Order: sequence, then structure tokens, then C-alpha cells
Amino acid sequence: MNGISPAEAAHRAASDAEPVLWVDEQDRPLGVLPRAELRERRLIGRATFIFLFNGRGELCVHQRTHSKALYPGYWDLAAGGMVGPDEDSLTAAERELGEELGVIGLPLQALGQMFFEGAENRLWCHVYQTQGDQPLRLQAEEVLQARYLDLAAVQALIDSQPVCPDSLAAWRCCRPAPIC
Repeated sequence: MNGISPAEAAHRAASDAEPVLWVDEQDRPLGVLPRAELRERRLIGRATFIFLFNGRGELCVHQRTHSKALYPGYWDLAAGGMVGPDEDSLTAAERELGEELGVIGLPLQALGQMFFEGAENRLWCHVYQTQGDQPLRLQAEEVLQARYLDLAAVQALIDSQPVCPDSLAAWRCCRPAPIC
């Protein structure tokens, strides 16, 4: 892969081989497949999305690395990822928030579930939100940069930059909001 570090390339290869939960159209487990095979066969996976707000009510957005298989370089409105074979969605959401942004120990509020079907992926999305002011520790192999934006700036980002369509759909469907 051109223009990415050896660490990013190794991370991408491991991610493609990672076993993830395969589900049907009603979000019932069917089995476990490598992530790349799930994508290539256009099968449905179960994923988590976690909207992280700070104490000022700003949303954490992050830009994905260029080594990501889906939406490289896009802005993401949520942390998250695929649910593993022996995880429930809440456990996967807590793991993903810790891996991508280095945020651990915050209580997650479930916002709901939704089905997403895009050109490159099909997902049952389990959507959460949380709020806290922990410092971010970005996973360099997956996240180029992150920042907190007020809601007007989030909309401006959506209007002007490439944003991951799955997290954008979760944002629009589940209406996350700062916890007051």
C-alpha cells in the first residue's frame, strides 16, 4: 500500500484477517468470518458506533488513516468497529472506544440499533454515546487526527468534507446529544 507506514500496513493485514460476527437481516448471529471476507461477499456484520462528547457538549470527530480498508482519509463522527465472535455489543463498544481514542471507563448510553447498507458495507449498527473530558490517546494505525467540534461545526464538516457514511447514518438516525 503506497504512502502508508509499515505499522499501518501490518495493522491493516491483521484487521482484514480479524474474525468478526456475521449476522442476518434481523441481526441474528450466523457465524464468524474474517473481516475482509465479510466485506468481499457483501455479508452483514454487527458493528458499534460510539459518539463521544466532552463536558462542553462538543462532539469528538476523527480522521481515519489512509490505510483503512473502508473510507480511508474520511472524517468519522463516531468511534467504533466490528463486534468480535465472543463479544456483546456493549463490550465491543467499550473496547473500540479504548482502542481508537484511548478513552476508557466512561458509562455508555445505548441509543438504539439501525441497519446500514452502503456501497462498501452492510451493518447492523449498535449505537451508543458517552460524555467525558479524558485526554485522547489516538491509535496511530487507525486515526490521523481528532478534535472536538460544536454542533454547528459538526454540520459544517458534514457539508464540506468526506464523512464516513455509516457513522453519518447513525448520527442522523439515533440523534446523539450531549448529556446534560
